[in-house]
Amino acid sequence: MRRRTLLARNEGDELDLTAMINMMVILVCFLLTSAVFSRITVLELNMPPAAQASSSSAPQPKKELLLEVILRKNAIEINDRNGSFFERINNLSGGYDIKSLAQNLHQLKARFPEKRDASILLEDDIPYDLLVQVMDALREERSGAMGSAELFPEISIGDAPAGKKIK
Repeated sequence: MRRRTLLARNEGDELDLTAMINMMVILVCFLLTSAVFSRITVLELNMPPAAQASSSSAPQPKKELLLEVILRKNAIEINDRNGSFFERINNLSGGYDIKSLAQNLHQLKARFPEKRDASILLEDDIPYDLLVQVMDALREERSGAMGSAELFPEISIGDAPAGKKIK
């Protein structure tokens, strides 16, 4: 008999979920309004053009600047793929000298104002952070409160050639 009374009491009890459902609705609304939505930025990069073989009998047209910034373990080199060497910026005690790179790029842009493309060539084991800093220096010059000026926004990335002994 005792067993029947316990069963009778349990059959009549219902679980009230209204308060929990109300709390879940409030939490979902709160989480949606306070969520930080990430913004994805995409930089378009190109592969460097392949070297073209030229015949020695054909007349050589005027060569345009083919800017290369080569990231080496101990320096940054600014070259023209056509054979001109512009600058070698040795590392400082704290790392790479990005400010000197930006100044040199600004001078090159003044000499070649129509030029928009450049290549970054990397040796093995160059940190990704350095690549991003060099890309930022290549794309635009930041001049403090005055804003920024476009330098070489069309960037290609490739492997660096074997190091040359440059004095």
